[in-house]
Amino acid sequence: MAFVRDISAALTRTVTMPVLRLFLLLSMMLSSSGARSQELEYALELGGMAGGSVYFGDCNYSGLFKHLGGSAGALARWNINPRMALKFGASYAGISGDLKDTDNRFPPLDKTSFSESVADVSCLYELHFWGYGTGTATYKGHKRWVPYIQLGIGGTYCGDVFTMNLPVGFGIKYKLKDRWNVGFDCSVHFTLSDKLDGIEDPYSIKSGFLKNKDSYCLTTFYVSYDLCPKLRKCPSVEY
Repeated sequence: MAFVRDISAALTRTVTMPVLRLFLLLSMMLSSSGARSQELEYALELGGMAGGSVYFGDCNYSGLFKHLGGSAGALARWNINPRMALKFGASYAGISGDLKDTDNRFPPLDKTSFSESVADVSCLYELHFWGYGTGTATYKGHKRWVPYIQLGIGGTYCGDVFTMNLPVGFGIKYKLKDRWNVGFDCSVHFTLSDKLDGIEDPYSIKSGFLKNKDSYCLTTFYVSYDLCPKLRKCPSVEY
């Protein structure tokens, strides 16, 4: 009986050790494959955008789609983390308006309509509703599409007028592929000038910080590409 037990133990070791080695090897391969499939974050994003523009001022107080113009530009986004980003944009847009299209009554003016081009540069802080990414790293809970809100500061050049503007808006973006993004962005740029339309204070009312000022809205679609991958972090040390 002792001889039989020795034979049985030897056979067990002979069969078990290779199976155990194979199991360990497969586990290591699977774990390394899982590490490779973890989501890679990128610090920089570059792209282009195009869409429409609308002016709001003395020549158009409430017409959201009146005198719709075109806009185009470029953007660079610095991704602080999946929930926050800084976006730098440069846009060129057309704005126009006509006093005849408003319900207001103005005193006699030499100019009743206008058409101008606007050059806009801005920096906006984006806050995403949840983490943005490919969604492959499930432990982070990232989503391929996220809505966001934005607020920033910028500069406006229109005709012979240069002024600051305060852009406020919202948007939504979608991770098309690992490095490709598409999105919709809408921002209203409140300027500190009442001269974009060439009609300054027609009622002779004293202006305030944003009172009696001109503004414009840029509504664009954009495509961007991710650059500068960040170093990966082990999931076990993220909290």
